Amino acid sequence: MHELSWFWIALALVVPPAAGVLAAYPAWLKSETILGNLTGTTVIFGSAIALILRERVALDRLAQVCLDQGYVCLPDPSAFTRYAIYAFIGLFEVMALFYVSLMVETKVRRRGYAPEWR
Repeated sequence: MHELSWFWIALALVVPPAAGVLAAYPAWLKSETILGNLTGTTVIFGSAIALILRERVALDRLAQVCLDQGYVCLPDPSAFTRYAIYAFIGLFEVMALFYVSLMVETKVRRRGYAPEWR
């Protein structure tokens, strides 16, 4: 209980942003930026919530093992810190998704103009 779940943190850093962009990209190409952003945000925040719930279950299991052995043990870092890590990862990934959305929207908007007018 004295270590972070580095595998799951790395997974949270890699998989949800890729899945969010892949989910949002078709809507972005059809000039539905808001719909794409909502889709990508749902994927990213949904995965963050799922990872927080996974962490809670893991901590509850470890606490139950300690209680079964007759003593109380507390996680270090605290459960709140562990949850906050996943929440902030999700928040920063959504901000990055919005930034990518702006870049894609600019490219789609400029596509309709002749190269000499860009």
